[in-house]
Amino acid sequence: MLHKIPLNNILFLDIETVPEAADFNALDTETQELYAAKTQYQRKEISAQEFYERAGIWAEFGKIICIAVGYFTAADGGEFRVTSFSGDEADLLREFNSLLETHFNRPYHRLCAHNGKEFDFPYLARRMTILGIPLPNQLQLFGKKPWEVPHLDTMELWKFGDFKHYTSLRLLAKVLGIPSPKEDISGDQVREVYYSDNDLDRIIEYCQRDTITVAQIFLRYRNQPILQEDQIKYR
Repeated sequence: MLHKIPLNNILFLDIETVPEAADFNALDTETQELYAAKTQYQRKEISAQEFYERAGIWAEFGKIICIAVGYFTAADGGEFRVTSFSGDEADLLREFNSLLETHFNRPYHRLCAHNGKEFDFPYLARRMTILGIPLPNQLQLFGKKPWEVPHLDTMELWKFGDFKHYTSLRLLAKVLGIPSPKEDISGDQVREVYYSDNDLDRIIEYCQRDTITVAQIFLRYRNQPILQEDQIKYR
């Protein structure tokens, strides 16, 4: 089935998120209380303030600081072009929205991410809704049958029906023999790099590498050769 999808009909993506504020004490009292209630089962004996470093995983308490996307120029592969949207969240979401509405708005277009169905896609939709940005068709799921949802998820595809199975992007790339460029940060360091180091460029590079890895994994699922460095173009 995967072989029937022209590769240039897929937009591969990854997002990076952080807590909405640098510090728990910067939140108003009501938001602090709501965060404490939302996370009480996850944090157990840890205080809400101590647990706030993880707030970026919830769209109600976090924000998107980077979206990296990549697409193939030909149905069977060819060149892979990568670009990113970063900075002010409302601006980057409008730019991403414009890309979808302009170039990936047909019923046959697909979005692809790792764990995208549980994280990236709903997070994007929730943040757009919060900020009053109209949802593009590719993120509007209400009333759609399962086979009409235009989303591909490299983690879900790896489950092969095992619904409880979680595999990280890094592990999957390793077992599939996909060379990974040296990474100087990991996902749990993004908040610190953003708020303490003020180094958005490092986060953008990290996000773009993950998007490329998602595309590489998808190629392996199709038993196609993975991308070589000279096939990847940054815009």
